[in-house]
Amino acid sequence: METIRTTELAGHLGERVRLHGRLHQTRRMGGVNFVLLRDGYGIVQAVVVDPIALAPIQGLGVETVIELEGRVVAEAQARGGLELHDPVLRVITPVAEALPFPINQPTLTAGLDTFLDHAPLGLRRPAKQALFRVQAGIMAAFRATLDSAGFTEIQSPKLLAAAGESGASVFPVDYFGRRAFLAQSPQFYKQIMVGVFERVYEVGPVFRAEAHHTSRHVNEYVSLDAELGFITDHTTVMTLLTRVLQGIMAHLAARYAADLALLGVRLPGVPDTIPQITFRAAQALVRQQTGEDCSGEPDLAPAHERALGTWAATTHGSDFLFVTGYPMSKRPFYTHPDPSDPTFSNSFDLLFCGTELVTGGQRLHRYPDYLAALAQADLSPEPFAGYLEAMRYGMPPHGGFAIGLERLVMQLTGVSNIREAALFPRDGERLAP
Repeated sequence: METIRTTELAGHLGERVRLHGRLHQTRRMGGVNFVLLRDGYGIVQAVVVDPIALAPIQGLGVETVIELEGRVVAEAQARGGLELHDPVLRVITPVAEALPFPINQPTLTAGLDTFLDHAPLGLRRPAKQALFRVQAGIMAAFRATLDSAGFTEIQSPKLLAAAGESGASVFPVDYFGRRAFLAQSPQFYKQIMVGVFERVYEVGPVFRAEAHHTSRHVNEYVSLDAELGFITDHTTVMTLLTRVLQGIMAHLAARYAADLALLGVRLPGVPDTIPQITFRAAQALVRQQTGEDCSGEPDLAPAHERALGTWAATTHGSDFLFVTGYPMSKRPFYTHPDPSDPTFSNSFDLLFCGTELVTGGQRLHRYPDYLAALAQADLSPEPFAGYLEAMRYGMPPHGGFAIGLERLVMQLTGVSNIREAALFPRDGERLAP
């Protein structure tokens, strides 16, 4: 008898099947008892009439690894409309001790720190399984959308000789007696590779050494990066990002409906043209809405982003909003200035439900402009020699963006802390499990 998954039961109606999984729950109701098996895909209940059938799991606890055989029967009141009759149980790995906290209840009673301390167990919760399946779906859709647009996936190094884009907020490491750094983004390498493939993307970890303690930051996260050549300006990048988000949402709707339903997620619509506002107009709007004058600031505070998100939802019916033209003083040296006002940039942030999700824009592409930008930033060209070589020998006008995967999952699923959207989060205090 071939072992099947819980999601395949409908194709075996009336047949006897075998499943492998965990003892999720037992319900003893007098003459009729129920054993719930959970595998990596779902849950199925077996109806036990003969109490002798329960003997193999007598005295054992939930999470015991079991094999379950039974006949597939349609039952409208059962989970998924199917259940198993005439079951036979076999214990594979017994679990006799109590769990640190229950994982088979609708509501999680453990606090976030307790949950993270016991993540190898807690991640087995069906809702957590659903969340990280959705996360996997986002990565798959990101790749598929860009593959269909002629992009090539790359993997850039995460150990660097120089301290990255600005020399700040990086983790130093010992590299055979030399000082090296963990990469805070694949930015330089994806730009270099535009000179090779023209269109590239990467899905990989990045490391930020900021000593922040907020609900929206972690020190290691997965970045979904894309970079493309022969653009007009940053608006070309914004168009591509819109297409990518549409591809992600369409893929999730088609392939992850059950997981989204379990999480109570309503997928946002991504319009063909996402509403946009300039940075200066955004500051004026914040002042109008909140009475707070932020005109002297080079960036938007989280409260300002929330106010803009509310405005976009109310005025445009959109969960997304582009804010364009940030001050050059807030952008990295490689950012292309706005030709009409070089104190501002051809860059953007994308807000999703009032939180910054994406940063992107047009990059410089002429070698003399890079030398001037580095001098303006008081940076020596020497640490950037390999990067600058790509610009020295001809680069097309190019730009790109980066999506923080965990932040996208956080905003999409409505969890209150980004650590809930990371398998094993790394922050200022946590380095295990």
